[in-house]
Amino acid sequence: MNFPKNIDLNELIGHKTIIYGEINTGKTKYTAKFIQFLIENIKIDPSEISILDFGPNLLIFKGKRIGGMIRDFYEHSEICNNIKLGGEIIPPRLNAINRDEIYENALHNYRLTSSALKKFNENPTSILIINDISIYLHMGEKKSLLKAIKNCVTFLGNTYYGHSIRSEYDSEFNIKERKDVEKLLKEIENSYKIT
Repeated sequence: MNFPKNIDLNELIGHKTIIYGEINTGKTKYTAKFIQFLIENIKIDPSEISILDFGPNLLIFKGKRIGGMIRDFYEHSEICNNIKLGGEIIPPRLNAINRDEIYENALHNYRLTSSALKKFNENPTSILIINDISIYLHMGEKKSLLKAIKNCVTFLGNTYYGHSIRSEYDSEFNIKERKDVEKLLKEIENSYKIT
């Protein structure tokens, strides 16, 4: 189902939802908008909102903005329970000069993201937000991710699902990414494609 740009954000509360799609379609922006709605409209205690931000720093790729973190779109999100990663996410494909480097970057990201997921699962809150789930899925397995989603009442995540980010070295990587996202979507109550 396509993501309705005028969605009633109340409808996401108490449900598990993923927004997926190409780069530069507003996935992170809408995720940040939901956090803003929870804090400013619903008056949710920010400590009940855990944020796992797996997005790389905002950058320009083929003339389009890609990546970016929740705080780039809603800086007040810093008052939430932001689970720190202990390092910086590396866009696995963009700077890689060969296939091995793509996997090295993905492994680096997995170490950071899996540790953050573990922290959440040890001390869950009622609301969980994950930005850029595909960064975790590159090397991670669904079990910890699904456990985190099950551990909360309201979940909103977003993930890249497209063809824009590619190089001559990464066809297997891209195929695995798409398949992993497709498998995850089948496990989630609501999924919206954003175009």
